[in-house]
Amino acid sequence: MKLVIFGLTVSSSWGNGHATLWRGLCRALAARSHQVVFFEHDVPYYRSTRDLFALEGGELVFYEDWDEVSERAARELADADAAMVTSFCPDGERAAELVLDRTRGVRVFYDLDTPVTLASLEQGVRPPYLPEQGLGGFDLVLSFTGGKALDELASRLGARRVAPLYGHVDPDVHRPTPPDPDLRSDLSYIGTYSGDREAAVDELFFGPARALPSRRFVLAGSMYPDDSRWPENVQHRQHLAPNAHPALFCSSRITLNVTRSTMARFGHCPSGRLFEAAACGAALASDWFEGLDCFFAPEREIHVVRTRNDVIELLDRSDEELLRSAEAARERTLACHSAAVRAESLERLLWERPS
Repeated sequence: MKLVIFGLTVSSSWGNGHATLWRGLCRALAARSHQVVFFEHDVPYYRSTRDLFALEGGELVFYEDWDEVSERAARELADADAAMVTSFCPDGERAAELVLDRTRGVRVFYDLDTPVTLASLEQGVRPPYLPEQGLGGFDLVLSFTGGKALDELASRLGARRVAPLYGHVDPDVHRPTPPDPDLRSDLSYIGTYSGDREAAVDELFFGPARALPSRRFVLAGSMYPDDSRWPENVQHRQHLAPNAHPALFCSSRITLNVTRSTMARFGHCPSGRLFEAAACGAALASDWFEGLDCFFAPEREIHVVRTRNDVIELLDRSDEELLRSAEAARERTLACHSAAVRAESLERLLWERPS
């Protein structure tokens, strides 16, 4: 199968959650003898933080101007078995027009940011990556978020066939690794700053840090407006490349997941970070969202925390108890949430025809 993708970025993991997911999925598709051609708008802020320069088993096409690359894109689409436009593709509307007009194979839209898309529509704003006429022209609409968000994509945007394609992890990249003394912590958190989870991060991460000055906390993430007033026991890394994530997870007694409120509102929205941490053998803590228990069993594989006191109580548990949950989460992740599993799901969705 030849799959042509018009996406946000696969070359830079800075400030976005798309790149790491695409790398694992493209590698898994290549292992199944498929070819991926990924078109990425070459913008300065990703170019300066680029940590991938070639696509394994495929081709990464950088372009600076859509008009200059549109003919190349049309040629790639001519013999493509499937073509996909994703949310936050900088030229999403024009790419969608080309895909719908030139693709003989399966035409796909993949929304990796469905709650953000739906929230914008509720405010009367059409995201620029969406076609003006909605999603009715696509043969398949995939969503990073499941549950009721799938119904919303159909009712609001006219999607005819909708299916979830959740986050995942590449176990070849995220796996147990020796701890890094510089990253050692009692609690770690990886996440770009977002206003709609600021309160939850303050409650579940900074709250325990203030209450437990003798404990160590590590936060990795960019775009935080001001870290000068953070507790002294919080170490901040502006950016941690994907290949350094395992060291962070494996140097933490517990790693925390905090869900953006726009995502949690729809539920069934597991962050790829959860699967990455689990694959590394880390003990997981997460705020609650509807459907979390479809991915991990609470208490046995993941610890649900709603307040800072829940986190503090969890930090007081024994290493043996945390290790048992970490091992269970890793086993579940490798069996159900790997890039290989998602590649197989995508393959099946592309080849199946609706009845």
